[in-house]
Amino acid sequence: MINTSSFKTRFAPSPTGYLHLGHAASALKIWEQAKQIPENFLVRIEDIDQTRCLSEYERAILEDLDWLGIKWSTPPRRQSEHFEDYKKLLNFLQSKELLYPCFCTRKDIEQEIANSPSAPHSSPAHLYPGTCSHISKDQQKELIEKGTPFALRLNMKNAIEDISSKILTWTDLSKGDQKTTAEILMKDHGDIVLARKDTPASYHLCVTHDDALQDITHITRGDDLFESTHIHRLLQELLGYPTPQYNHHPLTTDKSGRRLAKRDKSLTIREIRKRGISANDLKNMILHSNIDQLLI
Repeated sequence: MINTSSFKTRFAPSPTGYLHLGHAASALKIWEQAKQIPENFLVRIEDIDQTRCLSEYERAILEDLDWLGIKWSTPPRRQSEHFEDYKKLLNFLQSKELLYPCFCTRKDIEQEIANSPSAPHSSPAHLYPGTCSHISKDQQKELIEKGTPFALRLNMKNAIEDISSKILTWTDLSKGDQKTTAEILMKDHGDIVLARKDTPASYHLCVTHDDALQDITHITRGDDLFESTHIHRLLQELLGYPTPQYNHHPLTTDKSGRRLAKRDKSLTIREIRKRGISANDLKNMILHSNIDQLLI
């Protein structure tokens, strides 16, 4: 049983497109978990990517959520309005020497990995090889003064040394008790980016901060973000934030197993509404995993 007096959850879309069928299914699961009490359910607009996020999509997403019968009690928090808050977090981490500027382009990183004698077998292909972590303070200053673009990366080794416990625990309501270890953080994630020129703060940093700020007790999201929770658990420890409970659910797919997501041009709620399908009928299709008839 959920204690509704202390329970708080959120739905946090990125307005880079219209609300699609897979995302709507996730929103309905979260709304159901909130026991359909608006005070327990928040909407957050994760619009840190200013190059892709549009106000048109935000308005449409909120309209579609309302059409689905999903309600929230307070105005949505827009991450783009709080870059100064995230900057303070970056300054705090920098003061503890947990961040370093990375001047590598994607091409530089790919070349470095390709030239490594251990690649590609010893670590995931996406793992940053730590090239700029060895640059001296004087070199960093010189490159920054020249105007060389850079990202801010978390020095994972230093971050792990900074926390008191080397095994961090968290609970997934679907998968049970979980452990975030130094080995997972080093081998699966490495020196992740926490800010870059076109995105003043990363998803990882913003979502961890906002969940703590908004007193979120339960986070329901897709399985594709399960591994990211290890990063969020580390950031919670570094920043002194509480740890909510998680529930990572299987992604909504069609009969062939193809995920229903923006990147795969999933059917949008606006298209479904134009077909004259009612909100109740759509909710029943989603909740009973009977959406294939919409995809014909």
